[in-house]
Amino acid sequence: MRQFAGQDQLVWIDYAEFGPRFVGAAVTPERIEAAVAGMTGRGITIGPFSVGPVGLAGFVAEGKVGKPVIAPRNGPEVEFGVRLPASLHVTITLGGQQFRLEAIVDIALTLRARAADPLLIVIDVPPVEPDDVDFTVRAQAIGGIIAMLLDPITVLIQREVAARVNGMLDDPQTRRARIFDIAAILDGRRARPPLPPRLEWLGYDEFGRRFFPRIVTADRVREVVEGLAGRVIEVGPLRTGPGAAATVQATGVVRMPRVAPRPGADPVSFDLTLPVELDLTIDALVANRYRANLTIPLVLIARAAEPLLIVIDVAPPTPEQIQVDLRPLSWRAKALGVLGGIRGQLATRVAAVVRDELRDLSFRSIDVAARIAAATD
Repeated sequence: MRQFAGQDQLVWIDYAEFGPRFVGAAVTPERIEAAVAGMTGRGITIGPFSVGPVGLAGFVAEGKVGKPVIAPRNGPEVEFGVRLPASLHVTITLGGQQFRLEAIVDIALTLRARAADPLLIVIDVPPVEPDDVDFTVRAQAIGGIIAMLLDPITVLIQREVAARVNGMLDDPQTRRARIFDIAAILDGRRARPPLPPRLEWLGYDEFGRRFFPRIVTADRVREVVEGLAGRVIEVGPLRTGPGAAATVQATGVVRMPRVAPRPGADPVSFDLTLPVELDLTIDALVANRYRANLTIPLVLIARAAEPLLIVIDVAPPTPEQIQVDLRPLSWRAKALGVLGGIRGQLATRVAAVVRDELRDLSFRSIDVAARIAAATD
């Protein structure tokens, strides 16, 4: 949670806008690099292959994959260009002689952040094609025949490198490293989800719309509002009765709140009932004791706010909405009855206390970007 100056300074956004903002915050160059980090240092062996007329020559290439270079791309989707370098030692055998060449291979990848059901972010990588592989021989003196053989060697290396990189990307462990279970991350669980047999892709806007019903559940809201239970409420002293001759003093606590979802509500909403129990003393020559049970109805609305916040929005109660039940606890209190207007005064004071409590946004707001950073770093 984070501290906010006040709710009036929040800028609301709708769920559909929250989706792209979420994906952009969750999929950073650092996380893209981590998603393909397992390929760094992997060995590549190509061949032996025969090339040239009637297999005039043969070659074998060996090397390893270097550290990827990440470059964000502008566009409607969160997308990165990744250059995966590899160094190769190419040995060509021709007429019983061996010629060794040093070569650089650059593999161009596109990594795209995609949303999937139920609440997944997947780093999707389209298959590498041979044309995505750039093969360059380091400057060195080579003979005419060797130069002639480089064209078919290049074609073979491009094809084989593409196949091997695709094999690395399709490795189950590598694929799992590119799938993020958002519900688990926000819960503080780091376990990777199992590989689904198939993925149902979602647009970023649809991801945002599905995010709130799945994340802001009745159980999670209940965990938040149950923190209100036990809060002490003090009312008074108040003056009441004819000539304001009686003094009213009340002390009590908030009992366990009750939360009920509003099915089908858009935005996601809940009914919250706050029960408050007060011990009330009305001093009119002698102390007369009462038990006051107040029921405060509230409506909670799950909203999105800039830059990437979940806020449980709630309108403060009015005194007219608060139900007040007074019970005398002594025969003197029964004989005195209830002085006129005391129910309204209690409701007004308790409404003011609840309004003050609700000003604190820290207990009902989540900084989603901070939560993602903490869970995935």
